[in-house]
Amino acid sequence: MSGESWAVYASPLGELTLVGGSGGLRRIFFPGHARGLAEADRSEGALADVLRQLDEYFAGEREGFDLGLDLGGNGFQRAVWGELLRIPYGETVSYGEIAERIGKPGEARDVGSAVARTPVPIVVPCHRVLASDGALTGYLGGLERKQALLDLESSQLRIV
Repeated sequence: MSGESWAVYASPLGELTLVGGSGGLRRIFFPGHARGLAEADRSEGALADVLRQLDEYFAGEREGFDLGLDLGGNGFQRAVWGELLRIPYGETVSYGEIAERIGKPGEARDVGSAVARTPVPIVVPCHRVLASDGALTGYLGGLERKQALLDLESSQLRIV
């Protein structure tokens, strides 16, 4: 992808707005959250690989994404997002577990803040993080979308 481009993807969760740049996928916005995008920059072609991989994911044919990502963020956020990418498909972890894994025990609340700022939800699977008691907690796309993603992943029969 060269320059910044964007596209709209009709997902089972509603229309997602995808924004990419020269470093890869930058943002995924849930319905009603994208603002200030110039129509001249709209280009499904520049984001064709992202669109294809999302199709495969929602069809239950893809368990992980192979995309260039341009996430930005500070060092702590990047550490959290990197750990999110290690959560296996169909599994969940707690905010506290993420804090332990990145060497910041006791910082579950800060991990929660970083998870909430994940710029490319779904691709970086922030929906796989739950409260320590297993409860669904905040999700920018709404708890119903978080539950739908978890249901999608848990409903796929995987032969090991």
